[in-house]
Amino acid sequence: MVKPTVISTFAGCGGSSLGYQMAGFHELLAVEWDQNAVDTFRLNFPDVPIYHGDIAKLTGEECMRLAGIEKGALDVLDGSPPCQGFSTAGKRKFSDPRNALFKEYARLLYELQPKVFVMENVTGMVKGYMKQAYLAIIKTLRDCGYRAKGEVLNAMYYNVPQSRERVIIIGVRNDLGIDPSHPKPQTRPVTVREAFVGVPKSDSQALTEKYAEYWRKAGQGGVVGKMNQVRRLSWNECAGTLVKSEGNGAPYHPDECRAISTAERRRLASFPDDFQFTSRDSATLRIGNSVPPNLMRAIAE
Repeated sequence: MVKPTVISTFAGCGGSSLGYQMAGFHELLAVEWDQNAVDTFRLNFPDVPIYHGDIAKLTGEECMRLAGIEKGALDVLDGSPPCQGFSTAGKRKFSDPRNALFKEYARLLYELQPKVFVMENVTGMVKGYMKQAYLAIIKTLRDCGYRAKGEVLNAMYYNVPQSRERVIIIGVRNDLGIDPSHPKPQTRPVTVREAFVGVPKSDSQALTEKYAEYWRKAGQGGVVGKMNQVRRLSWNECAGTLVKSEGNGAPYHPDECRAISTAERRRLASFPDDFQFTSRDSATLRIGNSVPPNLMRAIAE
């Protein structure tokens, strides 16, 4: 059986790549510029060619040469262009230069003409005045020759023990005559208790005296300290969104006065136990920037 093919742009450490792999895809090429992300990707996907560099300097012709394909032959072009300029956690400016990387994704889409594209982004792009930018993005993608549709999906309904909402835009090339569709919810939310069953021992970080006091006052599910996204986990709920820079290695364990370990963070993001990171801090950053593999698996399938 011939496996469907995918090229992953803005590949990070490979959260999306893993999802496609689990769904039976053959990844022809990954594109990523961050050195640590590339190092992590290579640890886990040694057989996938990687373009380590600025996507703005990658031509469609070179991309097809590296992947060994011709125009129109690729099944899926995947990408999560950096989205901090749209994030509700930031200042949300149209002119944020990080938003311009979307244009490079659209350029490769136009030059490669894959059968399908999948683009992931934060929900901030469809909220308030930023919705104008979202509509402009959809128009740009359609102008590349695609029927395109976006939906907000929450990873917690796709076997991920984490409430993580993302906009998933799916496009199908016009000549195929197929309307894009998104996966229906597949599971009820997975609790932290279920996620941590049999979790291997790993690095864990004790809290400072100040944060230990915050942790004791918070109770399960409560806010630890003064930042509302830093929480003590609750055994009977899924985790909140794991972000890329969390104080003292947050979120914090439900019962033990400590930050979660890398092994526990893997579980909350649906990465397998044997997925490798270069360090504890790297794992926090890489997972915070990743698409949960099980969510992408559902989309890929």
